[in-house]
Amino acid sequence: MNQQQNQQPQGMPQQMIHGGHEMFDLHEMLAGIINVLDQYMMFRQYVQDQKLCDILDRQYQFIEQQYNTTVDAFSTGSDPAVPTQRYQMNQSNEVVYGIKPSQPKKPNRSLADIKDQGISGHMLGLIKSTASLLSMTAVEATNPVVRRVLADSVPNYIEMAYEIFLYQNKNGYYQVPQLAQQDMTAMLNGFTKAQGPAQMPQNKMQH
Repeated sequence: MNQQQNQQPQGMPQQMIHGGHEMFDLHEMLAGIINVLDQYMMFRQYVQDQKLCDILDRQYQFIEQQYNTTVDAFSTGSDPAVPTQRYQMNQSNEVVYGIKPSQPKKPNRSLADIKDQGISGHMLGLIKSTASLLSMTAVEATNPVVRRVLADSVPNYIEMAYEIFLYQNKNGYYQVPQLAQQDMTAMLNGFTKAQGPAQMPQNKMQH
């Protein structure tokens, strides 16, 4: 934190340095994270694969700490006691490309039909939507500490979403189609680098 970020209006307590829009956004975001934690807890009883259970438990613990760090920064307006951590998955990032025949999906008819494919899909949806919510909240935050905590949290949610995607992909739950080779090549070559300095127009205020 630099000196400029620590400046505040005289006589105003540190924890009161928040804009009104920021207050509403933080309440929505923190309530959303509680919702993720609650749903992870509910999902756990249906998980059958130990690998998915490990992912769920590690992500739950990380999200809970991220929640505490955000609450700390939000309620005090100062650096949190536990800074934002870095989430690291423990699986390889090779993606299986291509589509293999599979049974069409349909709604479950009972709780007995709930399987790891559906649970991991719910987890992925929650984490992806929370990553978006964190990003939108960060760009609206006026408090520099809260803004930094939120911004630093976004890459972690991206990593958690990627971890769930990789788990689904390796189990055939999330298949990744590719375009025909000539179409891939054409699209890969659809852009080229800018060359030389741009000829920017003169600003009208300049004389």
